[in-house]
Amino acid sequence: MERKHRKRLFHKGSAERGRIKSRINRKMKEKLIELLSIYKDAFEMDKEPLGAIIGNEVDIILNVEKPYPPLSRRTAYPARPRAREVLEVHIKDLMNLGVLRKLGHKEEV
Repeated sequence: MERKHRKRLFHKGSAERGRIKSRINRKMKEKLIELLSIYKDAFEMDKEPLGAIIGNEVDIILNVEKPYPPLSRRTAYPARPRAREVLEVHIKDLMNLGVLRKLGHKEEV
């Protein structure tokens, strides 16, 4: 019962705004909506601009040993004021979502 209710809620909300190709038959569309409703946490929603999968961690290994990757060798330069404003907005959004956090100057990564 819970599964049908969840599917119905998903269909009324997010699925109606999505564009599903008309070539897909009714049975395939129902299966697609069922799968999307089961894994809805992985997709962008109105309240969550990013998918929010909690409990899975990813290790990102940065190459900081010589020889440096080509993009790391470039000289740093200040961003233009407008570009900096846009970056600040995106960074603030990612911090609010818990994707990024600010590190103290003595804190190790």
